[in-house]
Amino acid sequence: MNTPHPIIVLISANTEWRSVLNLLRPEETGATPFGGIFSAQSGQHNLLFAHSGWGKTATAAACQHLIDSYHPRLIINLGTCGGLEGHTQVGEVLLAEETAMYDVVESMSGYAPALERYRTRADLSWLPDALPQGVCKACIVSADQDIQTQNYDLIANIFQAPGADWESAAFAWTAAKNKTRWLILRGVSDLVSKEKSEAYHNVQLWRERTGQIMADLLTLLPWFLDRFPNEKETA
Repeated sequence: MNTPHPIIVLISANTEWRSVLNLLRPEETGATPFGGIFSAQSGQHNLLFAHSGWGKTATAAACQHLIDSYHPRLIINLGTCGGLEGHTQVGEVLLAEETAMYDVVESMSGYAPALERYRTRADLSWLPDALPQGVCKACIVSADQDIQTQNYDLIANIFQAPGADWESAAFAWTAAKNKTRWLILRGVSDLVSKEKSEAYHNVQLWRERTGQIMADLLTLLPWFLDRFPNEKETA
């Protein structure tokens, strides 16, 4: 059995993971069934970074594997997300206070109960009301797809979410099922309106912005870790 590790940071997308490797430059890396893994310092905190690969399935499976293997007190997901024009801006960091899956389609019975099944609410009671500049609490929704223009109203009006990604909802749901505290920070990499997306057929734009976003998230991370209660406070 692996040694317990109090805090784990899970990175999903391959480009996000490569950015973290370039920024932290670990001397030694290992492997899980899903991707790389290494230890690194963040401020005064010793963290375990792990890669899942993109999408809900890989992220949920990797999250479960890490919880089973290391029994963390806190598991964190850092990454990028798409944003809705008029509701957020590029570079803003969304702190998930709730997640949901917006690609659930239920045609045999009620739609609302199906959506509620995979809605997860964060326990952020350990954080102060005042957050670092550029960070805001928000609902983040997920689907196995980039934000499509035809889903703008669904995301904005039904879920009241300013941004969406591929993984947050599956990560949060899995952690919550294991009664493991979780934290999600997602930086907005590109905007989608009802008519267009600046990143459609332009993956290079996303890749270029991802490096800066991951650097910003790693810089912010110690602020959150310093406020996370220690074991004596939660005993």
